[in-house]
Amino acid sequence: MAMARCSLLPILAAVLLAASLSLPPRAAAYAAMVDSLLPASATALSFEEGYTQLFGDSNLMLHGDGKRVHISLDERTGAGFASQGAYHHGFFSASIKLPADHTAGVVVAFYMSNGDVYERTHDELDFEFLGNVRGREWRVQTNVYGNGSTAAGREERYGLWFDPTQDFHRYAIRWSHDTIIFYVDETPIREVVRTASMGAQFPSKPMSLYATIWDGSSWATSGGRYKVNYKYAPYVAEFTDLLLHGCPAGSPPPCEGAAAAATMPPGQRSAMERLRARHMTYGYCYDRVRYPAPLPECSVGAEAEAFLPSGEARSTDRRGGRHGKRHRRAGGGVDSAL
Repeated sequence: MAMARCSLLPILAAVLLAASLSLPPRAAAYAAMVDSLLPASATALSFEEGYTQLFGDSNLMLHGDGKRVHISLDERTGAGFASQGAYHHGFFSASIKLPADHTAGVVVAFYMSNGDVYERTHDELDFEFLGNVRGREWRVQTNVYGNGSTAAGREERYGLWFDPTQDFHRYAIRWSHDTIIFYVDETPIREVVRTASMGAQFPSKPMSLYATIWDGSSWATSGGRYKVNYKYAPYVAEFTDLLLHGCPAGSPPPCEGAAAAATMPPGQRSAMERLRARHMTYGYCYDRVRYPAPLPECSVGAEAEAFLPSGEARSTDRRGGRHGKRHRRAGGGVDSAL
């Protein structure tokens, strides 16, 4: 859905970080990571200054002087918002609390895209949160598209090691010329490195930041077996600490947003590898059903033994919570819903 664009702001950061003296350990670790990436010139903006509503009329509500945003799904519509400007690399994050109870078919997305500008050759970086039946956990999926490469899905899916409905957790995308890193709280969960073989399929055009909630009944839970039950509506996703820090589209180099190109510290890389070994439930690089020959950027080693030919993890211990059997997602990939 096309969004209205205001004049591009120089360096956006719509965030209120809690006072460092009162931060709990998890928040303090994340704040330290963010501080290492952001310059002192980052400025806090309200929703009205940095974002615009896409759809959903009264299903988008502002709280706390515009620092918190609630978007909801009911029988009428979902809701969504986007940044007023587009960015070419940077660091983008939000603290998100997901709806509780029966959420089958519900999709909450936090992502970057330029599909409103490049309809056939768009780029996209996705966090997708997939709802579930009562008593089963949400799943988080990441995906990367470049230059309209939607036929080659690069999905990875993870079982969350916490309850995302009980408290806010931070999800971040760090995008530079050569790397894309997805974070949950202070821990990186995925790194995509530009390779010559990927070519234009590595996202390279300016993108805007989006947040939406919508009805994904046709695929989101057990391949569409479990659909949204509006008896439990409204489904409300809460966003706060919205952070935009990047190079505004059209800004001349060098740009402060390029700081996102810093190398991942060894400690963070070790944490990422441990997390992926314990919690990744599907990886496109291991999916021989969709891709008999791995996509060119895939470097498949001994870890492939932990995955079935479908790309699903062999061990249910990776799912991290109340788990059962998995189901295939219609149209490719897997949906580890139950």
